Amino acid sequence: MTSHDALPRPPVHIVGRLLDARLSLLDRQVLDVDGRPVGVVDDLELTEVTSPLEPGTPPPEVTSLVHGPIVLERIFGGRRPDAHLLRIGWDTVAKLGSAIELAVPASDVPRPWLESWLRDRVIARIPGGRHVPR
Repeated sequence: MTSHDALPRPPVHIVGRLLDARLSLLDRQVLDVDGRPVGVVDDLELTEVTSPLEPGTPPPEVTSLVHGPIVLERIFGGRRPDAHLLRIGWDTVAKLGSAIELAVPASDVPRPWLESWLRDRVIARIPGGRHVPR
């Protein structure tokens, strides 16, 4: 049990608020509950929308913040496997401001695939690379 398990989860202050995603979410720094950087929001996942939107239809809602090499795909085309993208659930967002603050520690957020691959394939093969130095 970590020290964060005993802490009550802060309420999400953004439920039901209409946001301009370009201004309030995209390219924002994501910080964990301790203020440590986790990543930057590159894209969003939304609830499914029936097309076209008719009057009175609720707008789509954000389900996940997506972090990964999205910009390269937009510039050069193509698409990476979905497994290479880091998804941070919208339910873990605690506060929006100049940065997006999460209600969970960084250890609860999935690691980017490249970081995991380097840890398992490169760092682990270096003598002493499998444990934390004393």
